Amino acid sequence: MFHFFNCAILTFGPHAVYYSATPLSEYDTLGTSVKTAVVYLVTALVKLVCLATFLKVSESDMFDPSQELLKALIGFIDVAGLYFALTQLTHRNISQNHKFQAVGLGWAFADSVLHRLAPLWVGARGLEFTWDYILQGLEANANLMLSLSLAALGSLMWLRKNKPKTLIPIIYACAGFVATMPSITSYLRWGLGWHLPEVVGFQLFTSLIMALVSWQLFSACQKPSA
Repeated sequence: MFHFFNCAILTFGPHAVYYSATPLSEYDTLGTSVKTAVVYLVTALVKLVCLATFLKVSESDMFDPSQELLKALIGFIDVAGLYFALTQLTHRNISQNHKFQAVGLGWAFADSVLHRLAPLWVGARGLEFTWDYILQGLEANANLMLSLSLAALGSLMWLRKNKPKTLIPIIYACAGFVATMPSITSYLRWGLGWHLPEVVGFQLFTSLIMALVSWQLFSACQKPSA
């Protein structure tokens, strides 16, 4: 049980820390994050229906390029969900800066609850110690940074009108890379045979780089054009 609580704090704690340590708590953006979490659940349901409809059931864990390509295309439903959360949801009078953070935080928290809470509850309370759930918590931290990065890039693509034209291709390229991260990690795991610690390390490194790049792009677009 102690191991379960440690892994749960590692998985879900950073979301609470981010909310309380940033101006999001001061501007009462919790409602925006909750609405985004509901949008994520609807998006996940649509993705599940599409995966069940169009993907063939594989009898082995071998990497299938055609199936993974189809998974990547279905994965772009997440981008549509983020677009709806950023542009169609009613928000309080908060700035664009706080809006994308609230949306990204709600998106990442809903993803962690949906995909990691049940495995933690069932597996982390076992008598035998395993690193899998600690790695799962680290993976949730990487996903938090990637969700915030994708929300920031989406905010620049869909809400920021007067952004420098030279940055537009970079913004779209970075957004496409972040959106296809699940397929990239799947290829590393099943196509190249990477072990879980190596995949999680790659996710942490990549998420940190993309967070820095997204922050620089967002800061550059905030500057008044000459």
